[in-house]
Amino acid sequence: MKEIRFHGRGGQGTVLASVILVKAFTKENKYSSAIPYFGFERRGAPVTAFLRFDEKPIREKTQIYSPDCVVVMDPALKRSKDIYQGLKEGSILILSTRKSINELNIPSSVYKLGFVDAISLSMEILGSPITNSCMLGAFAATTGWLRIESILQSIRETWPGEMGEKNVRAAEAGYQNTKIIQLR
Repeated sequence: MKEIRFHGRGGQGTVLASVILVKAFTKENKYSSAIPYFGFERRGAPVTAFLRFDEKPIREKTQIYSPDCVVVMDPALKRSKDIYQGLKEGSILILSTRKSINELNIPSSVYKLGFVDAISLSMEILGSPITNSCMLGAFAATTGWLRIESILQSIRETWPGEMGEKNVRAAEAGYQNTKIIQLR
């Protein structure tokens, strides 16, 4: 079983990103579940979402304390020590950031890093700093755990019409613009 923890802020689509990924994993005949965790329910407040996927049914419904992958939707959150807490040895880290690899402080347990300027891409494509679709593309590019086509199909099901197509473009941009570095 793989466990993923998302960190974002209210209004960035953090919880919805985990739900879209559940749909995408289901399309690839995998079992998955998403669990949101809200602190203060207001725009801009820190939000965490948890996702598990596996080849067999998942019974566990708790928060994730030792993730295989952490996705950070908001660049300002990467300074919080809490987001790196419990990262497994050999984990994957996916960041929304404008910084270069030399400017980032990456935990030693991370073996693969994916990073993309999701805010700029989202502003350009969607006209707002809602990074969830862009980060879903970055997730597919960095992990290889599912195909981008499954994510795009799930996005279209979530937002039909023009809004869906804009989010598809944001996910594709995230997929194409993510820089991936194998650290070890």
